[in-house]
Amino acid sequence: MSKASKPLILGVGGTTRAGSTSEQALRLALAAAERMGAETQLFSGAALNFPVYEPGNPTRSMAAIAFVGSLRRADGIIVATPSYHGSISGFVKNALDYVEDMRDDPNPYFDGRSVGCIVCADGAQSLGSTLATLRSIVHALRGWPTPFAAAINARPNPFKANGRSAPIEVTRSLDLVAQQVVEFAQMRRYYEEARAQEVGADGRPVLAAGERWPRQPDDAEADLTTIYGFINW
Repeated sequence: MSKASKPLILGVGGTTRAGSTSEQALRLALAAAERMGAETQLFSGAALNFPVYEPGNPTRSMAAIAFVGSLRRADGIIVATPSYHGSISGFVKNALDYVEDMRDDPNPYFDGRSVGCIVCADGAQSLGSTLATLRSIVHALRGWPTPFAAAINARPNPFKANGRSAPIEVTRSLDLVAQQVVEFAQMRRYYEEARAQEVGADGRPVLAAGERWPRQPDDAEADLTTIYGFINW
């Protein structure tokens, strides 16, 4: 990846209320991603308040068109949702439903993108079920949920003074979510650039029979891919 090339990390979430706990958590995570060398863009509040998604209706608001366009450019995504009755909010779910517009893209849905998950709840009881739901949605959209997720109990009001006094365990968890999203995006960039150097005119890797990509050193340990000549493409 060239030094001038920065991964774009898109933040999605919050509520219709500006400055909600989930929005503040998302902003802190995006700020951490910027410190790690990424460019960021935020969709929250009014920018995410789309009409209810209708698969059979091709009409899209300008805000929804901008949202999907940014998703297509994104190298990684961070989703932050409040927990409503043990699950993600309808506000966030409706926004994620618009990802269906990317089904016929070369990289459909969230394919090839890391997705960090942040859940905020007024009490700890529903954090686990909401996080499991959000990760299941990311899987269904072919995304790569990061190994670590931030589950934040909002009852103690952790973001007083716009996050400046947030407890260290909260800020560290958000930093870790951002770190894993950015690192995966960077690794994916390196992979794609290396792969582009070893493809033929038809876009497929130039491989000899039985050879796998990436090419392995001659003394590399053989596995089923090389033994049976399978090429994953």
